[in-house]
Amino acid sequence: MTAELPDGEMRQVYLDHIAATPLDPQVLETMLPFFRDNFGNPQSLHSAGQEALVALEAARARVARLVGADDSEITFTSSGSEANNFAIKGMAMARRDKGNHLVLSAIEHQSILNSAKSLEKSGFSSSLVSVDKDGFVDPEAVRRAIKKETVLVSVILASSEVGTVEPVAEIARICREVGVPLHTDAVAAVGNIPVDVKALGVDALSLAADQFYGPKGSGALFVKKGVRILPFIDGGIQEGGRRAGTENVAAIVGMGKAAEIAGERLSERQDRMTLLRNRLIDRLPQRVDRAYLTGHRERRLPHHASFCIEFIEGEAMLLNLDMKGVAVSSGSACTSRALKASHVLLAMGIDHALAQGSLVFSLVDKTTAEDIDYLLDVLPPVVDRLRKMSPLYTKFLEESQK
Repeated sequence: MTAELPDGEMRQVYLDHIAATPLDPQVLETMLPFFRDNFGNPQSLHSAGQEALVALEAARARVARLVGADDSEITFTSSGSEANNFAIKGMAMARRDKGNHLVLSAIEHQSILNSAKSLEKSGFSSSLVSVDKDGFVDPEAVRRAIKKETVLVSVILASSEVGTVEPVAEIARICREVGVPLHTDAVAAVGNIPVDVKALGVDALSLAADQFYGPKGSGALFVKKGVRILPFIDGGIQEGGRRAGTENVAAIVGMGKAAEIAGERLSERQDRMTLLRNRLIDRLPQRVDRAYLTGHRERRLPHHASFCIEFIEGEAMLLNLDMKGVAVSSGSACTSRALKASHVLLAMGIDHALAQGSLVFSLVDKTTAEDIDYLLDVLPPVVDRLRKMSPLYTKFLEESQK
C-alpha cells in the first residue's frame, strides 16, 4: 500500500465517525422538501402547518420504533447533549421533594457530569461510581452508591471513548428494586447496536441522529410513561409541553428517516463493522510497539477501536495522520480540543502519561479493509518520528539498556 493513489492524489481515510457520521443520501432527499416548499409550522392549524405536523409525528414514530418505545414517549431535542441535560436536570428537579442526590458513573459524557455540577448550585450532590480496567460499571457498586436521598441514577450505555457496552439492564433491575429512576446516555449506541428501552428497563434514554447517518442538530429523549420530568426549555406547548420552541422539522424528518434505515440495516452494519474493527484491533499492536487497547475486547461497539500509544501525545499523532489523509480522534469530540487526558481513561486506572496517547478509530458502512490497511501503513512511521522527539521515549530507551 502506498501513500499515493494512482492519480497522484493522497488517499483520504475518515475514521472519526464517533464525532459524526455522514448524512445518508436518502435522509437528505427526505429533508430537502422541508427546506424549500413544506416550510409550515407544525403548530399552525392551516393545511401547510398540518402537513408539517404529520411529517413530524411520522418521524417520531420511526424514532420510537428504533428503540422500542411508544410514540408519546419521544421528545425531540437539538442534540444528544441537550437530551442529557434535559434528563438529568428535568428528572432530578421533578423529584426534588424526595431527595437531592444523584448517582453517576465516572465515565459519563461531560453533558451528564456538568449537568450534575450545575444542579449542585441548587443543593444537589452526586456520587461517582468507579469502573474497572475495561471501563465496566459494576451494578453492585451502583447499588451501594444509592442512598435514601437518591432521586436519579445515570449510567452510559456505551462509551464513545473506549467503546465498552455497559450492563445497563442489570443496573435497571437494581434501580427498580429501590424505586429510583434510571437514565442512560445511549447516543453512541443507538443505531449501532440493538437498543430496546423495554428490554433495558430504563426510565429515560438519550439518542442523537448524527450517530446513525442522520443530520447534526437533531436528538431525542425517551421518557417512560408515568416518569415525571420538568421542561428544560420554557415557552410554548411544543413537544407536549416538554420542550418549547418551533420544531426543526427538516432535521426531525431526517432523524426519522435515518432511524428507519438504521433499523433495517442494523444487523448487516453490525456484522460488517465488527469484522473491520477486529482487523484493526488485531493488527495495530502488531505494527506499533507498546500500543494498548482501551475498553473491552469483545463487549464493545462494533464500529469502535481505541488505543493508548505510549510515550507520545494523541494530538500530535492526530495532526500527523491528518497530513497523511487520515482523520481520527483523540478522546471524545467534546474533549479532543482540551489537550488534557480523558477523564474516562483516568477513571479506568490508566496512567496520566499513557492516557495522553489516546487514539480513537470509528468506522461506518463505507469503511473498507483497504482503509484499515492504509492506516496501518502510515501510523507506524508517524509513531516512530514522534517518539524520536519524545523525552519519555529517550528515557525509556536509556533505562532499558542498563
